[in-house]
Amino acid sequence: MKGPVPKQSPWQLTAEEIAGVVGGALVSGERGERFGPVSIDTRTLAAGDLFFAIRGERFDGHDFVAGALDGGARGVVVSDRRAVPTSAAAVVIIVQDTVGALQALAHHVRAGSGARVIAITGSTGKTSTKEIVAAILAARYRVVRNQGNWNNHIGLPLSLLALLARPELAVVELGMNHVGEIARLVAIAEPDVRVWTNVGDAHVGLLGSVERVADAKAEIMEGATSDSLLIANADDTYVMSRARRFPGQVVTFGIHAPADVKACDVRVRGLSGVEATITTSEASLPLRVPLLGPGQFANVLAAVTVALQFQIPLHTIAAEVSALKPFMHRGEVFSLRNGIVVVDDSYNSSPSALTVALEILTAEKADGRRVAVLGEMRELGSRGREIHRHSGRMAAKCGLDLLVSVGGPDAMALADGAIDGGLDPAQVHHVTTSDEAGPLAASLLQTSDLVLVKGSRGVQTDRVVEYLKSELA
Repeated sequence: MKGPVPKQSPWQLTAEEIAGVVGGALVSGERGERFGPVSIDTRTLAAGDLFFAIRGERFDGHDFVAGALDGGARGVVVSDRRAVPTSAAAVVIIVQDTVGALQALAHHVRAGSGARVIAITGSTGKTSTKEIVAAILAARYRVVRNQGNWNNHIGLPLSLLALLARPELAVVELGMNHVGEIARLVAIAEPDVRVWTNVGDAHVGLLGSVERVADAKAEIMEGATSDSLLIANADDTYVMSRARRFPGQVVTFGIHAPADVKACDVRVRGLSGVEATITTSEASLPLRVPLLGPGQFANVLAAVTVALQFQIPLHTIAAEVSALKPFMHRGEVFSLRNGIVVVDDSYNSSPSALTVALEILTAEKADGRRVAVLGEMRELGSRGREIHRHSGRMAAKCGLDLLVSVGGPDAMALADGAIDGGLDPAQVHHVTTSDEAGPLAASLLQTSDLVLVKGSRGVQTDRVVEYLKSELA
């Protein structure tokens, strides 16, 4: 990979250029009017933005066109001319489909920006890997990344439009919940480097099996050429069985299997993180990762492999990794009063991720009890009840002293499974919402308890964490 390139002035697009790119009709405003930032949300829109009226499942951006113009938008892209006030003196571009127009514009910007794009997919850890990759690369390059988990058919195009600022690199994640989605995102992003972290049981309820999840994730390889680069997890058989057909270069990372970037002598230090020795064909170096568990360590290992492809020295990488901070709701650790410690892993959950989190809880020395507040896991399909019951039994065998399950019938099955696994029924509680779980957990906690909070995003177990922090600070 080539090194840093000279900084360029931000790129602005004219109204005429935008209309041509998106296949729209410029029906109002000056053809030479220039635009930089794009917005789809009047709550964050800034004066001078170009507003795209996106139709979603629960909203229609056309209802907010007048508000966008009042808020200072210099132009709008709409599919319904009637949404634009007749008195508006702004640029108005009419298209058939505003989502398709946004994607077309993003692809145009990506192609003309000169930036290199690193795209990341996997069943778990995409956002963390993206953040770690961007943090390490920023030691040498000008980097932009997705905001939060903007990884779908709307979020990715919005993220790619940040290339108008002329960075050298863009690090983006590609999400999915149906076949063909990653292929479409890859076509928009045209990544130079593709990173495939893992295949797991997330989305198995939507696609039917882990094999089908793997095939859907394998769309990260579509459109690749002999010049393309794939960073692949050597320890994941689903990944590696499909990576064999990649037409470009494959660089692997791993702990157990032979790999180009290999971690040896891995030592899990509980809430203190992980230590290991990283070995490449050219050097070996100790690495201290201040993030929780083997899952985050694997994310770091993927990021190290990416950084090495961009000629960042291993000692620089190690320094950047040692300075990492836990990401919001992804293994954050909080100390509350009376020696209570909360591990906030509430961002999301799946059966495999829950197993790892509980193993961390078990391995950590604790003066008090081990407590878990676990929300139900979504997108598991017809086997959801069975999987939750199994997870409950596994939680009991991990040495939990107290469990609060949160959600519907699946969460109740989780609680029942814990009792089946030997946990005292008096120490197993079930509630339907996280707003109930917060006060309940706070009332049950005792001095020096170690508490794990985890659940799928839809259950909002982050509310439990915020309640505990506010009541027990």
